Amino acid sequence: MTHINDILAALTPLHLALAVLGVAAGTILGAIPGLTATMAIAVLVPLTFSMDPTTALMLMGAIYTGAIYGGAYAAILLNTPGTPSAIATTFDGYPMAKRGDGDLAVTIACLSSVFGGLVGAAVLLFLAPPLANVALAFGPVEYFWLAIFGLTLISAISSGQLLKGLIGASFGLLLSCVGVAPISGSPRFTFDSTTLLGGINVVSGLIGLYCIPVLINLVARPERHLEIQEASRGFRLPEAIRLCMSGGLNLIRSSLIGAFVGILPGAGGSISGLVSYSEARRASKTPERFGQGEPRGVQASESANNATVGGGMVPTLVLGIPGTPPDAVILGALLVQGIQPGPAMFSGHSPIVYTFIYGLFIATLLMLPIGLLIGRYAFKSIVTFPKAVLVPIVAFMTIIGTYAINNSVSDVMVMIVLGVVGWGLERLGFQPSPIVLGLILGPIAEQGFVQGWMIGGATGDPLAIFFSGPLAIGIFLLILASLFYPMIAGRLSRGAKERDNAPI
Repeated sequence: MTHINDILAALTPLHLALAVLGVAAGTILGAIPGLTATMAIAVLVPLTFSMDPTTALMLMGAIYTGAIYGGAYAAILLNTPGTPSAIATTFDGYPMAKRGDGDLAVTIACLSSVFGGLVGAAVLLFLAPPLANVALAFGPVEYFWLAIFGLTLISAISSGQLLKGLIGASFGLLLSCVGVAPISGSPRFTFDSTTLLGGINVVSGLIGLYCIPVLINLVARPERHLEIQEASRGFRLPEAIRLCMSGGLNLIRSSLIGAFVGILPGAGGSISGLVSYSEARRASKTPERFGQGEPRGVQASESANNATVGGGMVPTLVLGIPGTPPDAVILGALLVQGIQPGPAMFSGHSPIVYTFIYGLFIATLLMLPIGLLIGRYAFKSIVTFPKAVLVPIVAFMTIIGTYAINNSVSDVMVMIVLGVVGWGLERLGFQPSPIVLGLILGPIAEQGFVQGWMIGGATGDPLAIFFSGPLAIGIFLLILASLFYPMIAGRLSRGAKERDNAPI
């Protein structure tokens, strides 16, 4: 009976109206490069201070859900992730748009996001306490191996150019070392510049490496940005549903990966999207299609990053430890409301918690009509806008989005410099994704390794600490499987072909 009351509380006219507004506002803000889901919530969170905690949580959850999905628009139509979690969406979303299937890619992204969001909310509803204990078992060593596991995804995102992918990832790791060292506090690679003391912001690097090359190419090439269809095909919903149903196992696997990665504090949607994309490509019978406009690549990325919304709320509500950066903003808003997240929250404030969880289900379902409607007009606008209008608008949003991160002109300068470097590297055949992957995972790997080495040094055997627990050994085995599976599978495939072609 209690849960029925919570569901009814989530369905009040006020909460439904705020869910609609929150999803729409989050989707629009998430589509603007630089205005991440974290920033979307931070910009709108002052509106919640005068609300009761239940209403405030529902509004923030709706904004968060919409913003994560909104990042897919720029990823598909501009090859620029609107949010870091949409990095993997660019791999196949933009090639689909270039061949005239941008409307289909947007619809697939919407359906996949709704599915992933529902899985993440279900994980939060049914598995919060036990999964929070698993997240609590992750220490520095486990995070180090998790980051190394993430770096093994380079083979999946390098489109057959593994050497260039490794060089790009190494360059990204080098960029992640700029600034003050996280453990020792000593400055590195700053060249006596105070601008670089704070390091290279991930979002600034992401916008520069993805967006600036696109803008330069838009100006340099006379042809249109995307294919124009003579007749509008609308949402292409039946076709998108058919493709999603045929890739049902991919959606389920990617959503579960996204929910689990979201539970790990600090991991976030960018890692879950990349891991899910890698696993989708690895499990595919036609992995060569990935990176060429394969719908299952969009499904994997979008279902995973939206599943992190519910997954990230598990440690936030149960342990008071934010699972993702947007969760940290939500955690702060709860503290302002006088609510202390933690193990006692599910018993002491259960109506607030469960009303929020059911509100997350409602916001995710509302994302379907709202996302389709906004996506349709976004696709039409991007396709029909003349370059003379599109380029200045995107450039302006890029600069404003980068400046708004820290209200810093220095971030804008770093973004432009990295963008020009990225454009030059792109002309030499280097893709931006391995560079960004190294930039994101570098600090996680470094901090985990140094802390683990220090803990091991205190016990007298620094190396043994990296293989001392079941979680660390399990992730290490996953790394080995990730590295050697393509080689073994390739040899087995060649052996099967040789047997089939052998004379009888």
